[in-house]
Amino acid sequence: MSSRTLDKMTGVGRGLLQSLGQLTYQPDGPLTRDLVRTPGSFGLGQVPERLRPDAVTDMVCGFCATGCSLRVHLKEGRGVNLTPTTDYPVNLGMACPKGWEALNVLDATDRATTPLLRNDDGQLEPVSWHTALETFCERFKEIGAKHGPQSVAFLSTGQMVSEEMALLGALAKFGMGMLHGDGNTRQCMATAVTAYKESFGFDAPPYTYQDFEESDVIVLVGSNLSVAHPIMWERVCRNPNSPHIVVVDPRRTETAMAATTHLAIQPKSDLTLFYALAHILIREGWIDREFIQASTTGFEEFALFVQPYTPERAAEASGNPVETIEQVARLIHEGRRVSFWWTMGVNQNYEGVRIAQSLINLALMTGNIGRPGTGANSITGQCNAMGSRMWSNTTGLFAGRDFANAEHRFEVAEALDIPVERIPTENSWPYHKIMDGIRSGEIKGLWIVCTNTAHSWIHQSETRELLSQLDFLVVQDMYHTTETAQLADLVLPAAGWGEKEGTFINSERRYGVVKRVRRPPGESLPDFSIFRLVAEYWGCGDMFAEWTSPEAAFEILKRLSQGRPCDITGIDDYAALDHAGGAQWPCTEPVATVVQQRRLFEDGQFYHADGRAKFRWEESRAMPEPPDAEYPFLLLTGRGTASQWHTQTRTGKSAVLKKLYPERLHVEIHPEDARELRVESHARVVIRSRRGEVVATAFVTPTVARGQLFLPMHYEATNQLTLPHFDPYSHQPSYKDCAVSIEPIQE
Repeated sequence: MSSRTLDKMTGVGRGLLQSLGQLTYQPDGPLTRDLVRTPGSFGLGQVPERLRPDAVTDMVCGFCATGCSLRVHLKEGRGVNLTPTTDYPVNLGMACPKGWEALNVLDATDRATTPLLRNDDGQLEPVSWHTALETFCERFKEIGAKHGPQSVAFLSTGQMVSEEMALLGALAKFGMGMLHGDGNTRQCMATAVTAYKESFGFDAPPYTYQDFEESDVIVLVGSNLSVAHPIMWERVCRNPNSPHIVVVDPRRTETAMAATTHLAIQPKSDLTLFYALAHILIREGWIDREFIQASTTGFEEFALFVQPYTPERAAEASGNPVETIEQVARLIHEGRRVSFWWTMGVNQNYEGVRIAQSLINLALMTGNIGRPGTGANSITGQCNAMGSRMWSNTTGLFAGRDFANAEHRFEVAEALDIPVERIPTENSWPYHKIMDGIRSGEIKGLWIVCTNTAHSWIHQSETRELLSQLDFLVVQDMYHTTETAQLADLVLPAAGWGEKEGTFINSERRYGVVKRVRRPPGESLPDFSIFRLVAEYWGCGDMFAEWTSPEAAFEILKRLSQGRPCDITGIDDYAALDHAGGAQWPCTEPVATVVQQRRLFEDGQFYHADGRAKFRWEESRAMPEPPDAEYPFLLLTGRGTASQWHTQTRTGKSAVLKKLYPERLHVEIHPEDARELRVESHARVVIRSRRGEVVATAFVTPTVARGQLFLPMHYEATNQLTLPHFDPYSHQPSYKDCAVSIEPIQE
């Protein structure tokens, strides 16, 4: 390392690299020793001293956004086993299969344990952290100097802790000068975010999980809750009110089988159906006029809009009888506490924002919001998708702010004590436009952190081709074997859940603590440490001098949240948050005094300037690629089992979990379609779309309707077929509709 580089680095950066055996430079004073040995410093992976060698500690699970608490059992200071925490207000002693295996997936043999750099022969070979970081900065700076600041971008995640997301966002945007960065929450939650912002004035899921137990009518749309979020389904099962459960889903899922009413609608008829329900409620006078007048705007215009959306029109579009649609409207009217819930079946849709808002409209017009057991409630996917929404600094500025708003930029600059000129004045491109930027040659360098783009992004073959076109691709991940890491020029080895500390925010807005109970393997580091090192090597380390540890960063997040709807200034520190059993935002009073189950809008006041919620609507549109003579089936995708998670990057490492789901890709097909095509159960079939073809095992079942096929999203092959089209407002991909054909393979 050159003396100039050493001079530019702070003692923190020198000490961190020295602790890895990379440098012989000796800083003045005991700073390095203190940093390395003090729990909480830089997240190097030491088990905190406050944990006894053989003890237990509670921490939030790192899989889905339910946010369960797991009790980790320590032996000689190392987490070796876990059980569900019995008194945590989320899971109440329950855990799903993924949670039980959360520690075991850390022991995989393909963990990334050292930086890897692609050599002249095209092979990834181990290098030192010093070489990796110098290469990282040199290559990205070269690209930026030649092509401009818009030529380098990052893609992040909903699976890191909030403090890491915030540091990455600040480093990339304020320190490194990047204009464009987005997260993989674009794939799961962008629709809900946009819908809430437009309707409520802020990204504000209004509910608490207790509402599952207090509703007397529960409407689930595009949500196979018992499989995708089994602990939430357990909360439904605890409901003492014998609730009516209405499931709106094309498939007869496990959840639909348990429902009192299943509306097996034709795909993409959601808007017509929900506008028809609004039509009936208005026609019959089954609305809350007092609430509408006091707390909303736009209702009269909306009422005129839905007049043509008759139940007969909805019956024709959805394939459900008029009588059933009328019955559901009556259930909503007669329910004292009606809650509407949706997840990816709505969000991953080319008109998802308006579908989400059609459910919000139903809640508003009937006054089913702000009271126990009510709400228009989006269920989140990834463990920290809400943390990404609030703190990743991607296409929106910290804490729900806007890069294009001068006042917002000033607030952030003041809170961080940085020049306001360092903050971009425009919002970033969303994920799909970043991919388009690679195609057009505008983006030459990409930093992918904790997400598997080459597997999960829509139209997979094109995605891999685009990633291969980049001048420089950096992938930062736990495993060096992911489809995306295999395309990288540089792989940075990162620690996983249980090997670092920070906070997650779950679906119900609850902050929970993540702790270090394992040391990261080899030379892998927490993402927080990697970002600090990048800052030092880039030459902007002084800007982040206050970000000494995740808990120090949490204090910064508190400052940034002050006065915002997501204010968390009442949380003293991690210990207080841990002791309280988590805390939902907003939390402005001392966390120990805050009621654990809190819902928003109890006072009928929303976050728009006038304090009112807005009705939003739009005409429904036909899907862009309906089935035809060449591709006569409609492909649906979704979660296949409670034991898989996204691209199986982690769940695929567990021998236990792998026994709980099929090893090979399988496709669900209706018996009559199978009979016509001479396809038998367990036979091999080929499925084709205009973008590719895959081989799968047929599963003949009446749970999927005629003319439709279903593929689980977790398998690598699925996104070889999907059509790249997007909601125009949220820019979220629509994974669940494209035309395909299927035929048996002659063995």
